Amino acid sequence: MTKCVDEDTHFRILRLLEEAPKSSQREISNVLGISLGGVNFCLKALVEKGHIKTRNFRASNNKLRYAYILTPSGISAKTALTGRFLKRKMAEYEVLKVEIARLKGKKGLYD
Repeated sequence: MTKCVDEDTHFRILRLLEEAPKSSQREISNVLGISLGGVNFCLKALVEKGHIKTRNFRASNNKLRYAYILTPSGISAKTALTGRFLKRKMAEYEVLKVEIARLKGKKGLYD
């Protein structure tokens, strides 16, 4: 994974876990459209970095599950990742605006 993709994935996972810390890895995978293995890999990396910690709890069907809690460093990392994410997306948006304007300028393209 490139650093940009890695950062986007970490950002999206941190954002989701902040809202729903009891999400299972399968739920995270489904919501974010990331493979289950990719989610597992990212969660391990976030734990190793100290951005999240895990807590055990019992699910309603008596299976042991985890809650993923953002640590203070995880909250700081999410804030920094948010800024970089927005900067990248704004740059992409500007490029798309130029491309759309260029394409609209070609006569007959959408007629």
